[in-house]
Amino acid sequence: MPGENLSRDEARERAALLSVDGYEVSLDVRSAVGDDHREGPRTFRSVTTIRFRCAEPGASTFADLIAPSVTAVSLNGRDLDPGEVFDGSRIVLEDLAADNELIVDARCAYSRTGEGLHRFVDPEDGEVYLYTQYEPADARRVFANFEQPDLKAPFRFEVRAPEEWTVWSNGAGERADGVWRFAETKPISTYITCVVAGPYHYVTDTYTRTFDDGTTLEIPLGAMCRKGLAPHFDADDVFLVTKQGLDFFHDHFDYPYPFGKYDQAFVPEYNLGAMENPGLVTFREEFIFRGKVTRASYEGRANVILHEMAHMWFGDLVTMRWWDDLWLKESFADFMGAFSLVGATRFTDGWITFANRRKAWAYRADQLPSTHPITADIRDLQDAK
Repeated sequence: MPGENLSRDEARERAALLSVDGYEVSLDVRSAVGDDHREGPRTFRSVTTIRFRCAEPGASTFADLIAPSVTAVSLNGRDLDPGEVFDGSRIVLEDLAADNELIVDARCAYSRTGEGLHRFVDPEDGEVYLYTQYEPADARRVFANFEQPDLKAPFRFEVRAPEEWTVWSNGAGERADGVWRFAETKPISTYITCVVAGPYHYVTDTYTRTFDDGTTLEIPLGAMCRKGLAPHFDADDVFLVTKQGLDFFHDHFDYPYPFGKYDQAFVPEYNLGAMENPGLVTFREEFIFRGKVTRASYEGRANVILHEMAHMWFGDLVTMRWWDDLWLKESFADFMGAFSLVGATRFTDGWITFANRRKAWAYRADQLPSTHPITADIRDLQDAK
């Protein structure tokens, strides 16, 4: 097997064969804190149950998982030898039934590169913070799955974490008997599932919208950062832009926000600008300003907030089948970020900024030898990256 680099042809064949009914993912991240002098990577336990159907009983396929080790694999009550079916990135699944249940118990590694479950130790106070980042295909570093955007499914997460921590995921959560359990999501792709955990500073608000038919929508809002940044965190302005954006998109998309709550996490050592995880958007913490900054800095942050919000509908609710169409969801969100910035917020010169920054950047990039077609031929995950 070709290992980590899933091809478009493989994804197309697997999508024709499988329909995924749901995931249950149980993570134990209590190992994130405390001394760990063992050799090798610091790991956490990940137990995944996947229920799925197969259009051709008797056929074979594979699940994706990148992990240092697998403790146990069970397919339809039949124990499989991890040494035989797991090669470090894929789990071979043979003789499938019409209805299947796969259970994978693995030891997954914390990340230091922002791919998978990233672990950060604050140098100021020693506190540990975790968050996930998956696009295009790093959810398989945290739990076993079918890692392609068109095999959507509902997800249920539960997380065991240190007693003093709070944990967030895509759905609303609560802690009972030492375990954080989260509401089942809508059917979503693996790459937009999310977990954030740690002693984060957390601020809340509520968005309320009454529609023309008299129905009222209430969306719990949350915003978080690490404790060391709390004195600089202007959550009120984040919530202001968030509410303005939700009003704008409800007016223009004519479809109510579908993912329940709306949390926004500003996280350390992020390897990109932001990510549109439904119900739990992640941003680089540089958007929390430690001193006096220009109006352009606030405008840039508002644009990113609105860009990610546009993805809730186009990218999350409606998702590309394969990474060939990544350009479409990103270009549309880029447009909607500027469109809503001008139409809903105090930054009414947003199109001038768009012309000077984004459009000028595109013109420069198009003159370089590295230029490529807008719609590229994405043969595999390496092309996507």
